[in-house]
Amino acid sequence: MTFNLRLIPLLPFLGAAILMLFGRKWKRDTVLIVAAGAIAGSCLVAFDAFFTALPRAAAGGGLHDVVGTWIAAGSLKVDLAFRMDALSGLLCLIITFIGFLIHLYSSGYMEHDPDYPRFFAYLNLFCGSMLVLVLGDSLPVMFIGWEGVGLCSYLLIGFWYTSNANADAGKKAFITNRIGDLGFLIGMFLLYQYTGSLNIPEITAAAQGGGALMQPLWGATVAFWAALFLFVGATGKSAQLPLYVWLPDAMAGPTPVSALIHAATMVTAGVYMVARMHAVYLLTPGAMAIVAIVGALTALFAAIIGFAQNDFKKVLAYSTISQLGFMFAGVGTGNFDAGVFHLFTHAFFKAGLFLCAGSVMHAMGGSGDITIMGGLRKKVPWTHGVFFVCWLAICGVPFFSGFFSKDSIIGGAFGTEIFDAAINPLAGEHLAWVGKAVGVVLMLAALGTAFYMSRLYFLVFSGSETRASDEIKHHIHESPGAMVGPLVVLAIGAALGGFIGLPGGLLDHPEWNLLADRLRPVLGPEMEISRAMEIGFMVGSVVLALGGIGLAYLFYGGGYREPARKFAAAAPRFVQLVRDKFRIDELYGFLIIRPVKAIAKGIFFVVDRILIDGFLVGGLAWVVDLVGSIARWLQGGDVQRYMAVFAIGVAAIAYLATQPMHTFFSNALKVTVNGLTVDVDAHRGSIAANRVLDYSFDFDDDGKPEVTGVASGAHHVYPQPGTYTVRVKVKDPSWGTSSTLTQKVEVR
Repeated sequence: MTFNLRLIPLLPFLGAAILMLFGRKWKRDTVLIVAAGAIAGSCLVAFDAFFTALPRAAAGGGLHDVVGTWIAAGSLKVDLAFRMDALSGLLCLIITFIGFLIHLYSSGYMEHDPDYPRFFAYLNLFCGSMLVLVLGDSLPVMFIGWEGVGLCSYLLIGFWYTSNANADAGKKAFITNRIGDLGFLIGMFLLYQYTGSLNIPEITAAAQGGGALMQPLWGATVAFWAALFLFVGATGKSAQLPLYVWLPDAMAGPTPVSALIHAATMVTAGVYMVARMHAVYLLTPGAMAIVAIVGALTALFAAIIGFAQNDFKKVLAYSTISQLGFMFAGVGTGNFDAGVFHLFTHAFFKAGLFLCAGSVMHAMGGSGDITIMGGLRKKVPWTHGVFFVCWLAICGVPFFSGFFSKDSIIGGAFGTEIFDAAINPLAGEHLAWVGKAVGVVLMLAALGTAFYMSRLYFLVFSGSETRASDEIKHHIHESPGAMVGPLVVLAIGAALGGFIGLPGGLLDHPEWNLLADRLRPVLGPEMEISRAMEIGFMVGSVVLALGGIGLAYLFYGGGYREPARKFAAAAPRFVQLVRDKFRIDELYGFLIIRPVKAIAKGIFFVVDRILIDGFLVGGLAWVVDLVGSIARWLQGGDVQRYMAVFAIGVAAIAYLATQPMHTFFSNALKVTVNGLTVDVDAHRGSIAANRVLDYSFDFDDDGKPEVTGVASGAHHVYPQPGTYTVRVKVKDPSWGTSSTLTQKVEVR
């Protein structure tokens, strides 16, 4: 069924273009109306498509919109086309709705920024690019949006580019993502090579049939390598090990940017891509194991780093990395709808947390140092209330949204059958341990999440007094309504959003899992887990959440308490190592950045300075200068010098003209040897063929020529093998000049 899906990304793009062209001339209210109006219009179209048109078209593969042919080269044909099914439609709702709230919040947060129009233009551009990514009907169209959000992240992270740290953070994000994007391209090329198509529905159909994607390649299958390279792209875009390092530095941008990147757009792109290409991943449990293991390890690793961070937004950044690890563990264990479910709930509570961070920093005069906060519960009550709800959601406290989505991922990891060789013939015996190991690591990560997020809550909001200076205390105030309003809406989503994904096995009503039921035609049925296992994991999730909260309260309730001080004093090096983020950035700098810079400097010195500047540019300049110097000497205006040069030239011409042969030819004699027989031809060196010359051929260089005459060629038979010197003397009887040529010959 056709639908004008192009309007969904087009409206934000138009908003960005209008603001870039005219925004600086307009009042701030006008800029906000254009920017927020564009994303609001996109949101309305997306809601209309998802709730009105899509249900009627679900059986036919969803809504489709072909703008036109984009690439046509031989057998390759790629349309600029968009498709909405339940998966892409859900992402569109998240992007446009939460994006709209962030636009409204930004009107208050960026109120005094001189680059107000540019900021909103970038926000519109970011949302439009992400919408192209999720609606793209083919991998190349998806890649347009994929690169678009990479560009926008560079623009927004480095928005305050006058600071070198901000500019460097933008470059770091851009370059790190380019590394991952190389993997995405290789995976895309492999899929085209073996399926003959870049259209996602056609690739899905080919994967469901097995066939070409199951051919052996490099010791595995085509599906394995295609899935693995696509996942490399996802690790860059969605900040997984080892390409996660750009995301914490992305906090250099304005806080609404952090909320947009972390909650609704860019970082979820990798999870969406894996879910979208699930048919390819299902062919290769080995690649899915890699996705699940990397996701689980990232979830735990980032959670540990979050224990000791003291910057408000940095804690939330590592929280995002950790929660993305949960999502990848979900899709990596074949629990695709659970991974998407956590993406949905995370969008609400993480956007709320980041915008609360912005509100707190707004109250604290721009400071994000949580060590000087505390006691803000009563001073910013609305912000505290929203943060409280989002904190409970991310910790997994019943019955907030994160409780349901985290539980479904952890339970699915233990209950997955994708790695069981007895059930899945594509799985090997060596993968049977993956699901349970991933589940255990995720449980530890969930405990860590509850601890570091509770540490953040207690240090910022609990206690009776703020630890900041009197100047900052005097400045503390609640944010304006433009900022608080979106926070309240996000809090409602964080509190109630989990009820769209109630576990069907628990209640014996699978249809009550509204999200899984809607995603069933795209991602397959909900993973079946027994009621006993479901209840067990729910109880376990509650224990982990309350345990993490209780431990954090013991250490940080009301501020830094004695257990926290004792632990820091007992293990200062470990605490510092965690605070330094395990010095991974320094390790990358030593192993990768420094060698690359050294190689680049060497290439610069050899190629740029020596070859290009010294030889090509400088050398040519020297030649031109030399020729010019000679010309200046010759053209000096001295008649006597002119006559001398003229005389020398005439003499040289006369000499060359009267010579019978050009002796400077290195091979003036043409010698042919056949056994003991030698034929010599001296014609090649002659100046002019119409002049009569006398030739004398001395074949053994004894001073007695064997052949003389006017013929330029001669024939001679040697009496025995050996090496001889042939001497040919050519005389011009007209001028009385002569030339002599010699050449050694070997006869056998």
